[in-house]
Amino acid sequence: MANIHDTIGPRLARFLLDQPVFFVGTAPLGAEGHVNVSPKGMDGTFAVLGEHRVAYLDYTGSGTETIAHLRENGRIVLMFCAFDGPPNIVRLHGRGRAVLPAEAGFEELRSHFPKERTLGQRAIIVVDVHRVSDSCGFSVPLMDVRGDRDLLDRHHERRDPSYFTDYWRTRNATSIDGLSGVPEPSGPDAGTPGDARTRA
Repeated sequence: MANIHDTIGPRLARFLLDQPVFFVGTAPLGAEGHVNVSPKGMDGTFAVLGEHRVAYLDYTGSGTETIAHLRENGRIVLMFCAFDGPPNIVRLHGRGRAVLPAEAGFEELRSHFPKERTLGQRAIIVVDVHRVSDSCGFSVPLMDVRGDRDLLDRHHERRDPSYFTDYWRTRNATSIDGLSGVPEPSGPDAGTPGDARTRA
């Protein structure tokens, strides 16, 4: 039986920030559409913005399911599991939105994340949380963290900023179900990802 919390209090916030990985679940409205679950890692890419709001930094990847589902219906759940210490599972259900680099408010949101690399950042996913729950996690295995993988950082650092806008246009424009994903950039610099060599 899950325990329901009124807010993301200090103890829960600390638990969320301490976890090296979390999972994001979204789904389209259509019954034939594909449910999506994405694992998220990399230190410094998750932030607690308030008692009912969290966010994570989204870097360019092969799929755009989360952004597409949020654009269609906004439903989202984030799940955090304790793989070390006392067992615990925390789920944050809410309404999400993707804030793109060219949009108002992006830079203020970006200031909440310790992660320095800006090259390849695609969006910040902001979640207004309406249900906070935790449960036992008795069957979640104990595992040791060896460290963050740096493969995505190294992959992105080899790319020119124009690579990402082209990638969004050709690979991230729609979900696997044909829903609209990353919007087409507009304006001379709209949507152009920052370059860690000049902005970090």
